[in-house]
Amino acid sequence: MQEKLQKETMERKKTIRDYETVALSEDGKAVVILDQTKLPGTIEQLRLETAEQIREAIYLLKVRGAPAIGVAAALGAYVLAKQSRAVKYDDFAGEFARNKEFLNSARPTAVNLSWALNRMESVVKNNADKSVEEIQELLRREALGIREEDIRVCRAIGEYGLSLVKPHDGILTHCNAGRLATIRYGTATAPIYLGQEKGYAFRVFADETRPLLQGARLTACELHSAGVDVTLICDNMSGAVMRNGWVDAVFVGCDRVAANGDTANKIGTSVVAAVAKQYQVPFYVCAPTSTIDMDTPDGDGIRIEQRPEDEVTQMWYRERMAPEGIRVYNPAFDVTDHTLISGIVTEYGVARPPYSSSLRKICRAGKQI
Repeated sequence: MQEKLQKETMERKKTIRDYETVALSEDGKAVVILDQTKLPGTIEQLRLETAEQIREAIYLLKVRGAPAIGVAAALGAYVLAKQSRAVKYDDFAGEFARNKEFLNSARPTAVNLSWALNRMESVVKNNADKSVEEIQELLRREALGIREEDIRVCRAIGEYGLSLVKPHDGILTHCNAGRLATIRYGTATAPIYLGQEKGYAFRVFADETRPLLQGARLTACELHSAGVDVTLICDNMSGAVMRNGWVDAVFVGCDRVAANGDTANKIGTSVVAAVAKQYQVPFYVCAPTSTIDMDTPDGDGIRIEQRPEDEVTQMWYRERMAPEGIRVYNPAFDVTDHTLISGIVTEYGVARPPYSSSLRKICRAGKQI
């Protein structure tokens, strides 16, 4: 009997919780990611070694979610720098700068991409007096530091977010701001995971999130595999579940926060925020301070990425579901006005209106630590 139990344990089917979202390969020569375009049907890891592979993985959403994109870019910048055969600093720095700009062009809206690459570039610029080998080692440490920092940040966001809800609450989330969008815990799902550890027994509603279905394919998948009570709903059902009184709070992630508190997140988020306002459900944005862009005054200054038409017309269908030649508008994100947001949950606390002052205080607190 004992041998049979051991065999069953050894043969347990792996779930996405058994894999890292983004990691450095054991040999340090590649970025290893979980290909999110194949989920939930297939769990496949990809080894990325070239600038083209890393950029394509980010652009094609094989790795996605602002924090995870930042980590992938940082690790990618190191992997490419390690491949350099340059001996002189100027040659090495020039090569690094070209790779940085190439990777940074993959996704324009998520500020974590440029934030992580700028941190890596600072290592190069601040160590011009060192050898190329020494700079490469410093880049490795910085990239891994960014990765570990993401874990600490997400847990802190989870703890602050958990203070905003109570056991047995109903929580609605949009898109995927879970562990698949980060290294661990997620941002919007961090309160859910920490609540589960404490036996809060949340009831979660996950929007499917058209057109790429991150809520259906990713959020529902990861929460279900973790044993969370999760119900998948179509995007146009959020009003119905709120009107029924089933939702006590909304938690979403975001890709960029403007100085006035406007936030850019996956398309459809602003609709959820407006509906939540109508039914007096608090709407919280979970945002690491790395996503706060104090240089952008408001949401009008956030560049919104436009995605390919076929994501709407045929990507998830066996046959094309729209007429040939039809015009398609497919923005990846929309901007939620700060007036619809009850609070912005960061690793240093919850920012409240007026955000122009509270976000500045949050950012100052981060710099002092």
